[in-house]
Amino acid sequence: MTESGTHPRHSPLTRPPLLEMQDIGISFGGVPALRGANLSVAAGEVHALIGQNGAGKSTLIKILTGAYRRGSGSVRFEGREVDFRTPKQARGAGISTIYQEINLVPFRSVAENIFLGREPRRFGLIDWRTVQQRASALLESFGLQIDVKKPVGRYSTAIQQMVALARAVSSDAKMVIMDESTSSLDEREVELLFTVVRKLRDDGRAVIFVSHRLDELYALCDRVTVMRDGQTVAQSTMAEMDKLQLVTTMLGRTLAAVVQEDTASREANLAKRGKQVLGASQLGAPPKVNGVSLDVHAGEAVGLAGLLGSGRTETMRLMFGADPLAQGSLSIGGEAVALKSPQDAIARGLAYLTEDRKGEGIVPELSVRDNLTLVCLRTLAKNGVVDVKKQQAIVDRFIASLGIKLRSADQPIRELSGGNQQKVLLARWLAAQPALLLLDEPTRGIDVGAKADVAKIVRELRDAGLAVLLSASELEELTAVADRAVVIRDGRTVAELNGAEMSETAIMDAIAYGSEGHSALADAAQSAHIEDALGGDRHGA
Repeated sequence: MTESGTHPRHSPLTRPPLLEMQDIGISFGGVPALRGANLSVAAGEVHALIGQNGAGKSTLIKILTGAYRRGSGSVRFEGREVDFRTPKQARGAGISTIYQEINLVPFRSVAENIFLGREPRRFGLIDWRTVQQRASALLESFGLQIDVKKPVGRYSTAIQQMVALARAVSSDAKMVIMDESTSSLDEREVELLFTVVRKLRDDGRAVIFVSHRLDELYALCDRVTVMRDGQTVAQSTMAEMDKLQLVTTMLGRTLAAVVQEDTASREANLAKRGKQVLGASQLGAPPKVNGVSLDVHAGEAVGLAGLLGSGRTETMRLMFGADPLAQGSLSIGGEAVALKSPQDAIARGLAYLTEDRKGEGIVPELSVRDNLTLVCLRTLAKNGVVDVKKQQAIVDRFIASLGIKLRSADQPIRELSGGNQQKVLLARWLAAQPALLLLDEPTRGIDVGAKADVAKIVRELRDAGLAVLLSASELEELTAVADRAVVIRDGRTVAELNGAEMSETAIMDAIAYGSEGHSALADAAQSAHIEDALGGDRHGA
């Protein structure tokens, strides 16, 4: 991956547009979702489409691919006016979409998935040998050698993304839309995917790349279109718009609104925290967790830091009773407990927001109202009948207090943006009035603006006296919320950083070196703090 902030060598900006969407408008229930949105993409470029959740990115894509009918504006593809009425029509014209939730048939083979519905035939029967040969050759052209006869569900998410890309290429797609395709991939898998995307670009195909990860945009994309509140607010080359400009354009405000809390604020929060809510001593469930110790008090936010695979999620699941505890002890409110199930944990005042919003969080076909009140339904029912007025009062309160954007509480939660779905899940647990909130990657898959909203909500909950344990892989997010950090490595607690000790660099130092002693990273951190205090710019003017 290229360094953040550098522009890819390939630049197709002088080419005529393959796609032109001009003054696109659409309303739902009389409420405008898009107003004068524009998008222009050239053949042979990777084009970033970004904006906060609810900015209109998905709606614009659905209009392009025939899932929605536009209310106004025009769409031209390959120089011709088009009006796709179905996704099938868009695919037939050469536009293929790869979504965050990969649309493959897991029990079918890799080869079958690539050519599903378009299998080559011989004497009226599917020619499986040719199917498999073509699939292997196509994936090998991506630098990927796998057994195409195996079910695709046996392969990693990254491989499945490659298979989805291969399917698009095999259908002669002229444009590939990738919607948050890297959100569940690690760094190595992302680089593998990027290699394939660059090959598509070099072959003259256009790629629309939707992502909330800024480093990825600068590593991969040639140009960017920024959307806000249903409108296109900026179009630029990546080289002409730095990260600060990109973020402030997306948010429509300066970064002052999302600045991290300073050291003095952390110290003040720690000084006024309440009694211990949860205590964990030498928790173990080998091989993932091998001795995690920490405590969380009322009115504080504790960050759980560590690399991917360090045991963060597994530790939270142990604390919530979702997995059996093999060793160590847990206490809640000063009382030793043995949690045998999540129901036990909920009864003790614990709430757990899982990292897998789609798989373990939302019930996609249920309404926002039903999703939000799922945990507290028992308290709303009398003789088995839910008190609708009480339920609506809770829903209205949290929609207002968390700033959830939606058309109606009756609409299916799957129709909400990722950030608003996350807020509904957060509201679900808050409605149960917990004493401790376990948050596992609460901002995964949501954009910068929604991340800032979630961070603000968590700080407000902490200030109201709630105990919060937050796991996050992005250290900037963790330090923006947490008062102190517990660092784990290989399933063990290796450091605890309080108040003034906590910084991104100090956490990285602990992850790398644990409690083994001072390192060059710590020296660099001290120098950086000194330069900041003097008002210097260590990055240059």
